[in-house]
Amino acid sequence: MSVEFVSASRVADVAVCDAPLRLVDTFGRVARDLRVSLTDRCNLRCSYCMPPEGLDWLPTEDTLTDDEVCRLVRIGVEMLGIRQVRFTGGEPLLRRGLEGIIAECAKLRTDEGEPLDLALTTNALGLAKRAQGLKDAGLNRVNISLDSLDPEHFAAITRRDRLSDVLEGIEAAARAGLSPIKVNTLVLRGMNEADLPDLVDYCLDRGIELRVIEQMPIGPADTWDRQNILTADEILHIMSTRHTLTPAPREDPHSPAGRWIVDGDPSKRLGVIASVSDPFCAACDRTRLTSDGMVRSCLFSTEETSLRDLLRGGGDDAQIAARWADAMWAKPAAHGLNLDAFARPSRTMSRIGG
Repeated sequence: MSVEFVSASRVADVAVCDAPLRLVDTFGRVARDLRVSLTDRCNLRCSYCMPPEGLDWLPTEDTLTDDEVCRLVRIGVEMLGIRQVRFTGGEPLLRRGLEGIIAECAKLRTDEGEPLDLALTTNALGLAKRAQGLKDAGLNRVNISLDSLDPEHFAAITRRDRLSDVLEGIEAAARAGLSPIKVNTLVLRGMNEADLPDLVDYCLDRGIELRVIEQMPIGPADTWDRQNILTADEILHIMSTRHTLTPAPREDPHSPAGRWIVDGDPSKRLGVIASVSDPFCAACDRTRLTSDGMVRSCLFSTEETSLRDLLRGGGDDAQIAARWADAMWAKPAAHGLNLDAFARPSRTMSRIGG
């Protein structure tokens, strides 16, 4: 069935002809993957994300309520064609109503009548106690941040001695049947690159896909130097010290990770997200909603659009959908990291959501 894309400015026409709005931009990309930040707060202090003392957290009254989150997700799914939702933070496990939000969103169905694909990105602190409840609520899968298996390196990066809690969370997620489990590792030159081979083996032994991420400029201003990042080629060289890696076919054109088959076994794979050295902007299908209700068309946006104000001001679903569509229509062609005119995003990662 063909789909007519309509500009948000034609919302009155949409009401008449019942043609669906979509989160399409001027370059023809359609956003179907929604990232929802549930809080800007976090119980780690990762050096690449925030200063040791943390940040000034958003006031509670500025943060979307559980009902507001669920309403915006419903609008995204029923009116704008969203097919998958990933809950992020800060640390989303700090959101008391997380299970209830997931349960409500699990009731939704996509345009094709399929259940919504629900995922969570977490540091896994506290996941050991909640994994089964999250699965029962309707969560499908988890991505867990883990930058080192070395306790000293982990503590140096996160500024917290909590490695054992993360590992317990991973085990609990597996027992609960959250699948697939992916481990996200951000690699820092001179800090944890030597730990990558152990992380590869840890994940392979447990049927987990490791995804290693190039460092991006979305933390404190003094923590990123383009000349000092470990590139995808360097990362792959380090991960090849114990295994043979061969490129895997790209099954999902929108996936940010280049995937690699390990030792010729198609069931064993790892990924590298080369956001800096090999950006994937042309295939991006994401839209982001911050914990205070702002739409961001790009992780590196310097502009954002408030849905919270319209929602709290009495806007109806059609008006909210139209404003969301307008915000995505203005999505830039690329993040521009490799341009001299690149401007850092207007928020750090913990305030945006992954």
